[in-house]
Amino acid sequence: MNQLDALKQYTTVVADTGDFRQLAQYHPKDATTNPSLILKAVQKADYAHLLAETVGRHRREPLDEIVDRLLVRFGTEILQHIPGRVSTEIDARLSFDTAATVARGERLIALYRAEGIPAERVLIKVASTWEGIQAAAQLQRQGIQCNLTLLFSFCQAVACGQAKVKLISPFVGRIYDWYKKSAGSAWDEAGSAGANDPGVQSVRQIWSYYKHFGIATEVMGASFRNVGQILALAGCDLLTISPELLAQLAGSNEPLRRALDPAQARAADIERVQYDEKSFRWALNEDAMATEKLAEGIRTFAVDAAKLEQLILAA
Repeated sequence: MNQLDALKQYTTVVADTGDFRQLAQYHPKDATTNPSLILKAVQKADYAHLLAETVGRHRREPLDEIVDRLLVRFGTEILQHIPGRVSTEIDARLSFDTAATVARGERLIALYRAEGIPAERVLIKVASTWEGIQAAAQLQRQGIQCNLTLLFSFCQAVACGQAKVKLISPFVGRIYDWYKKSAGSAWDEAGSAGANDPGVQSVRQIWSYYKHFGIATEVMGASFRNVGQILALAGCDLLTISPELLAQLAGSNEPLRRALDPAQARAADIERVQYDEKSFRWALNEDAMATEKLAEGIRTFAVDAAKLEQLILAA
């Protein structure tokens, strides 16, 4: 049994790609996309026709609606290759606007339904700002499932659990990147690998907290830099993995053991915490890594969203 098949015994494997032609060989249950992945995909010859067809059919509509229609077109195609759910991301430029985020989430679900896709097969991705979490809480109450992304800190995860969101995506690799850059020449790669990886430790803390207190929100580790990070989180609810790392797992027959144990989490000595807006903002502010990576992530996705709009205008 290869490591990918072994991992699937403990964890739901999700493909992190907009390139749906890559999905079949790895048999993931779910798939995730983001503006950067969709931008990358539409510039490939295999997918250029999706951009041209979507723009041609809806050219007279507002630009933001054409973007949403393109995202849904990719999501609909992806769902033909997987049995589970696809995550579709709301424009990062709405990350601090609760009402606009709710409206965009409602529209995305309406567009999916118009394509015959039931709401339960879609996760609306929202940045884990305070405003985004409140928007997700509203969408969840309408039966619209949400995936809270750009999540780097414990306080973000706790607030998402309080909001009863369906799923969170803590970013392992970007946490690792920050600590490695911050340490500079003092960084110990071997000593900070596996269970000692700061990104892995963040996800373990969140996952253990959720399991200890019976919080139903699913934890999906994301943004991996190497296979070691994935192996150290075997047993996490879900892991979203790039095609490159899926290939490495599928090509290895090294033994894989479960790293996260629900029984241990339930038995652990963990204190319950609660956040309102003021305490959330303070806790996030106190976490330099999370503050910087959240802001950076929103900026990066916003830049790629703007580039996607330019491709649409030029089509």
